[in-house]
Amino acid sequence: MSRLESSPRPGAWRRRVVLAGWMTGAVVVCLRAGQIQVLQGKEWSDLAEAQHTTDKVMAAPRGAVLDRDGAFLAVSRESYRVSVAPREVEDAAAVAKLLQDVLQVSSRKAQQLLSTERRWAVVPGSFPPAVREGLSGVRGVYLERGLERYHPHGDLARATLGVVLDGAGQGGIEQAFDALLRGHPGREVVARDNEGRPIPGETYVVAVPRSGGQVVLTLDLDLQEIARQALTEAIESTQARGGDVLITDPATGEVLALVSIRDGHTTGLGVVNTPYEPGSTLKPFTVAALLQHRAASLSDIVETGNGTWAVAGRVIHDIHAGGTMTVADALRESSNVGIAKAALSLTPGHQYENLRDFGFGVASGIEIPGEAGGILRRPDCWSAQSPASLAIGYEISVTPLQMAMAYGALANGGLLMRPRVVREIRDADGRVQERFGPQVVRRVVDESVARSVSRVLVDVVQDGTGTAAGLGVFKVAGKTGTSRSYDSEKGYGAGHFASFVGFFPAEDPQLVVFVKLENPKGAYYGGAVAAPVTRATMEAALAARATPLDREKLLESVPAEMLALPALPVSFAARRIDPPAPPDYGLAFAAELAGDQLPESDGAARGVQGDGEATTVAVGSVFGGVPSGGAVGVPLPDVAGLPARIAVRRLHGLGFRVRHEGAGSIEGTFPAAGTRLQPGDTVILVVRRRTDD
Repeated sequence: MSRLESSPRPGAWRRRVVLAGWMTGAVVVCLRAGQIQVLQGKEWSDLAEAQHTTDKVMAAPRGAVLDRDGAFLAVSRESYRVSVAPREVEDAAAVAKLLQDVLQVSSRKAQQLLSTERRWAVVPGSFPPAVREGLSGVRGVYLERGLERYHPHGDLARATLGVVLDGAGQGGIEQAFDALLRGHPGREVVARDNEGRPIPGETYVVAVPRSGGQVVLTLDLDLQEIARQALTEAIESTQARGGDVLITDPATGEVLALVSIRDGHTTGLGVVNTPYEPGSTLKPFTVAALLQHRAASLSDIVETGNGTWAVAGRVIHDIHAGGTMTVADALRESSNVGIAKAALSLTPGHQYENLRDFGFGVASGIEIPGEAGGILRRPDCWSAQSPASLAIGYEISVTPLQMAMAYGALANGGLLMRPRVVREIRDADGRVQERFGPQVVRRVVDESVARSVSRVLVDVVQDGTGTAAGLGVFKVAGKTGTSRSYDSEKGYGAGHFASFVGFFPAEDPQLVVFVKLENPKGAYYGGAVAAPVTRATMEAALAARATPLDREKLLESVPAEMLALPALPVSFAARRIDPPAPPDYGLAFAAELAGDQLPESDGAARGVQGDGEATTVAVGSVFGGVPSGGAVGVPLPDVAGLPARIAVRRLHGLGFRVRHEGAGSIEGTFPAAGTRLQPGDTVILVVRRRTDD
């Protein structure tokens, strides 16, 4: 074979190179495909899915907060955010009309939302679930579900409850029990189009959210409303900067009502976090220390002279010269000189331990965060003036809560209770998980000592400085207090704190009521401005149809001869609250409880309003009775023109809840007078706002 015949044909080597290239490329493609589909398959799959879907957290419904009777104070409710994609809308005119009808937006706003110059527009605000019926499935309109915190009774207990910001509780019960209330969030997958917008109907729930647990408070909604109304009217009438009202059960330590108002705002918690110098309301504990340590008796004589006493470079004054008086008289008349001189029989250690045992100078442990402990310095930090100052309520700062619990210890036979604002913890289905009972902190004084001091406090209300808090046949024990406002930088100012703390009935106390007004104008003594608020609060609590009071025990505290009195000249429900209180106050309540009939031929009791004008009140309302009749429900009375306190008290007496905001005369109610409602329904008072001329 010739050399020419053995060589490859021209072009063969090119084909081999091309073939080798093809095979190499195929191998590379296969290897790359294997790498993408096998080794990196999940990564690329997740990336592709992320481009067309989004994983969203579903907020869990926050657990409810309820009052002691199961009324909702804070709940989570569903709301919707509405967005519009104008370029996807097929019939702009029809959608604009729909937005106006369903969302109640103006025609101009609807046109702005549908302007094709914008790719996406969000309707301001949130909307109730009802918008789903009208807007669900409308092309170009998107609904986003959310949850918001709702308070059915407005800001009635907002300070105690706290608020929810960005899903977390801030302040009050919302913060203290945030982990329980917030629940467990769920997860959903939402399909998106090529521009990243959610595709209607393409949402899949992966994990269902679980609702949070429930918290049941010790608060009584009716008493909270009563306290709020009484304090609001007192601040208005005295032009005070603010004030506090606290109602507790001395036997259990439960807080039944808690209201703080400062500069017109009700979102503060001055009751637990704002200490003040108590003044004379601290004197009963000085007397209790004297009796407990046998340093003095109530009958011991104290010489007060002309009502002034110089001690350690300080002069202590009384309002009136008292001369010679007993320790009991010094407490009854609130003699600074008498109590300060008597306190010299106590050692500094005994005086300090007594105040600390009553709970002063240390936080009480209530479940509300941010509680202040007040200030009670140890004896080694005292000056020569300190024993006398402490005896009459100075050189010490306390919170209203501490003061109420200390008076509760006197009412409770010497046992100091831990304050409680939480009654039960429940799961999302309402099953009780934990129930909190009364907790005794310590025995402060002997029962005989507590009873002896309480009897003197009854005299304070009957013929001492606190007569404006009297309830007639129901004995009230209490003490007035007036102290100057103090600033750590400026010292003592021109303002005053006027306070009163009392419990009733004195024989078997069911309520402790604390009232404090800050910087009232005009009269500023506790007996003049705070004691009437206490009486108004207790009066309304007696009149309320729904109340935690044990009415049978109340009846036992009324002397039988008082129940036998034939005449009841003034009805309980329309009694004026301006001091002084007539001695027959409360008889209508007692008579109604005992089954007696009021002596009125027309079936109604004649009363007197605050301005002296006569008014007629249904007999049944005296004790929260429901008028008889065949029709279902209770007819709503006409309260137009009545003072607010009278209107609120009458409506409470019929079993209604009352919402009343602002100050002014009553024009009417919503619903209107004559409407038949069920006890427990809410009535809104229509108030004519006052205007400055």
